Amino acid sequence: MKLNNIIKPIKIFGVAALLLTTQSCKDLLDEKVVSGIGNDYINTPKGFEDAVKSAYSSLRYYYATQQGLTLTEYGTDIYATGADGGYKGFHFYDTQLNPTVDYIINTWDELYRGINTCNAIIDRAPAATVSDAVKKLRVAEAKFLRAHYYYILHQQFGGVDLRLKETLAPTKETKRASDAEMYAAIIKDLEDAIPALEAKAQSSDYGRATKPAAETLLAKVYLAKAYSASKAADDFAKAAALCKTVTTAYGFKLLDDFASVFDENNQVNSEVVFAVQYTSDPLTNLTNNTGATNGGNNLHLFFGMQYDVQPGMKRDVFYGRPFKRLRPTSYLLNTLFADRTNDSRYKKTFRDTWLSNNPGANLNPSFDDSKTKITFAAGDTAIFIPGVEWTKAQRAAKKYQVLVPSMYNEALFPTLTKFFDTKRPDLTYEAGSRDYFVFRLADVLLMQAEAYLQSGNKAEAVAAFNQVRFRAGWPGKKDAMLIKEADMNFEQIIEERGRELAGEQTRWMDLKRWGLLVERVQKYNPQAATNIKAIHNVRPIPQTQIDRSAKNAEGVSVFQQNPGY
Repeated sequence: MKLNNIIKPIKIFGVAALLLTTQSCKDLLDEKVVSGIGNDYINTPKGFEDAVKSAYSSLRYYYATQQGLTLTEYGTDIYATGADGGYKGFHFYDTQLNPTVDYIINTWDELYRGINTCNAIIDRAPAATVSDAVKKLRVAEAKFLRAHYYYILHQQFGGVDLRLKETLAPTKETKRASDAEMYAAIIKDLEDAIPALEAKAQSSDYGRATKPAAETLLAKVYLAKAYSASKAADDFAKAAALCKTVTTAYGFKLLDDFASVFDENNQVNSEVVFAVQYTSDPLTNLTNNTGATNGGNNLHLFFGMQYDVQPGMKRDVFYGRPFKRLRPTSYLLNTLFADRTNDSRYKKTFRDTWLSNNPGANLNPSFDDSKTKITFAAGDTAIFIPGVEWTKAQRAAKKYQVLVPSMYNEALFPTLTKFFDTKRPDLTYEAGSRDYFVFRLADVLLMQAEAYLQSGNKAEAVAAFNQVRFRAGWPGKKDAMLIKEADMNFEQIIEERGRELAGEQTRWMDLKRWGLLVERVQKYNPQAATNIKAIHNVRPIPQTQIDRSAKNAEGVSVFQQNPGY
């Protein structure tokens, strides 16, 4: 069964158990008890189970939401801004990206809320009246989640306040851990968790952390560490070994068709290593206590072009509600997806055809100047994106509008379809019910290829890499997708991860850990090329965190801001 009955932590514990180091004393003292459940509820069998379920809830703030997307896909080499929306400082790396931005503050607060819930579970487990077997498993889940939250915080902000014990009362005592301390704590949590988690592809209670999920996260941590100042000589080798275990020991299998990975009717499939659960129940889909969002999986909103004002078209559930937040860069479309003869992923990643759902006669074209009037019956092609330039005569020969690359703009562009949700109850509904795939097999195989390549083992790197490439090929073209060992290099890794994982909340983290964020944004993201610099490899520390921290003798916060902000 899906782990979808996740409860907001404030309903599980007494207030003291949930106090965060990042909250002000006034905020803490003003907290209202919204439940009659006592502080010892966690010690009961149901309370302990509820606590562990609640620890998962902070994942819903970061994954499959606009704030998480803003921190992971904005301002990269593969996505640029669309016409609508705010938070464009994350694209432009300008003064809009500053310590007072609510996405910065709320992400910090929500992840620490999740961490403190995990700390409460771990610290209070000895007193919980559950079996030793259940206790061991649930503590392992909490350690996986705590490691996960600290991994995100560390990659986004650098060294943070490393709290491994439950915070029971307001405090201003805080300090920033070093990178080495962060990696050591995260790795220890995962190494503690792995032996106790279920050693199978999916938990018997679907959605819970498993051994392969923790091994995947640990591999990501070792990969990040391997490029950092805290690197060890065996980091790549450890990552490679973990990835190979995940890809060979549990029965995961790449689906035959790339598009079927994202089929909304096939969410529990052989490629999913770990997923965050969403449902159609609006109460269940509450993501956090900040009130920042409770919109379920709403990634379906952010990648769509403005189809709904075009002649012959109107907004509907199938084509979605287009918020136009992100559009693909020319580098993504023309370099990464240049091969469309052998590689099926351009066609299966982007929508290129819209059929008329608003028929009419003698309509005025809006962007295609090759014709003066157009007429559509229901179901006729209304818009087509060939992906390459057509002459005016070629466009004029068609009865529909043809959108060619020279006409792309912030409102009109190929639409990424991975997250579309046709099960929403109406065309304005924002809360999607799809699960979000945090880790999937193709990602792990590409990590495996990267780790082996960086370890000097090209043969193993190519073997893993070609599994992803082969699956992506059109029927009859799959062998043409395979690369030879002599052609394997790091640029292949960079490009393949962009093709395979476009939009999946990985790109900023990839560029950052590779140390290539500045270089590649300058090269492929004209909007940010003049602004981005080395300081942008981390985000600004929330001003609220600095203000809440103790002050030194000179009145300066002991929790220092990242340089340059």
